[in-house]
Amino acid sequence: MTLVVKKPKALMVPESHLLVPLHRLAHGRTGDKGNRSNISVIAYRPEYYAVLVAQVTEARVAQVFAHRRPSRVTRYLLPKLHAMNFVIDDVLDGGVNSALNLDTHGKSLAFLLLAMTIDVPASLEPLLEGAPEHSTPRRSP
Repeated sequence: MTLVVKKPKALMVPESHLLVPLHRLAHGRTGDKGNRSNISVIAYRPEYYAVLVAQVTEARVAQVFAHRRPSRVTRYLLPKLHAMNFVIDDVLDGGVNSALNLDTHGKSLAFLLLAMTIDVPASLEPLLEGAPEHSTPRRSP
């Protein structure tokens, strides 16, 4: 008789996560054409790109700008640059010649987007830009 002993499988411990503002992972640049804003989000490091693609989606960007009532948000991925570009329609109050707001070109809109919170694996924490006091520990579900 042969006794077979099964080894227990290693326990899979979920990795802990941090909630951080997007500006700790990427920088942005804004342009405009008429009533359309064009916002680029560029990862500081290639390691961040997959996290950005997964979380900085058209739906989340539309939520950030919901108060400006965009008619459409389109995302273009630029993987070789570790970047993405968002075209956001109808957020500039009619454009430079029609808008009465202080930022008719929408240059500050990139800063609004960069304040969005991102869920980052704790293993990336040593690589993050900026002050660690802007991180909030989050337990995995």
